[in-house]
Amino acid sequence: MLATPGTLPTGPEWVYEVKWDGMRLLADVADGVLHLLTRGGRDVTASFPELAALTTVAPDVLLDGEVVLLQDGVPSFAALADRLHRPVPRPRTPVTFMVFDVLRLYGVPIEERPLHERRATLERLDTSGVPTLALSPTYTDGRALWEATARRGMEGVVAKRRDAPYGGPGWVKVTHRHTQTCLVGGWRPGRGVLLLGVPDGDALAYVGRVDARTAEQTLSDLLSGSERASAPFAERPPRADAAGVHWYEPVVAVEVAHLGWTAEGRLREPAFRGVRADVEPEEVRREG
Repeated sequence: MLATPGTLPTGPEWVYEVKWDGMRLLADVADGVLHLLTRGGRDVTASFPELAALTTVAPDVLLDGEVVLLQDGVPSFAALADRLHRPVPRPRTPVTFMVFDVLRLYGVPIEERPLHERRATLERLDTSGVPTLALSPTYTDGRALWEATARRGMEGVVAKRRDAPYGGPGWVKVTHRHTQTCLVGGWRPGRGVLLLGVPDGDALAYVGRVDARTAEQTLSDLLSGSERASAPFAERPPRADAAGVHWYEPVVAVEVAHLGWTAEGRLREPAFRGVRADVEPEEVRREG
């Protein structure tokens, strides 16, 4: 389930969590075997060997959470994205799986139960054998959490209705900064420049360019084999943006921070944050 962008709701029917700046994953343990799945169904178990002990939580369980990589006590999305493309057998800095929901336990689906029941079930699980697992804390004062996350430079807050089943409209996200997931339609190798698009109906709208020199090797690996002869955008980008660019099928997703949108539908001052290997192209949409 994805949270809907909005304003911070208030009232006793809501609880609040930190919006972690990480990667959303389902941890599916069946017959004692773990599979870590992105929201698009991609299996990334091999990328996070430090989560192997999740099989000790229960022989059959489905957990929803977010993998985060902490740097100076604050999640770093860029460092996490790099791990996906260069998995290491013994990572120097282990990730933490911040779990916030349980959808199945001992073969019984429980996603239709209200959040407060699922949370109580989650808190009864014995997670002591998994040092890389943490329960995402819940809070009753959304405004105080909003202010605290702003001071720490964190991404924002998610509000959830206590009585909501999983998959309903009862999750609202409120962020301190603008971010947008885009599809790569062009790349200028050696210069690190990406030309970005966002789906608009059946077309791909050009939304601007961004400097991604920090991810040159990763982009080279991901874009290999998807080059095309012409731009994939509905309208060809300006000549200055397109000079020296190689065109690609829009199948690689990246995330950028930005300062809003121009009247022409371009991102204002986009800054590259990392590759979104957990996002499928059909999931990308304009986020405000």
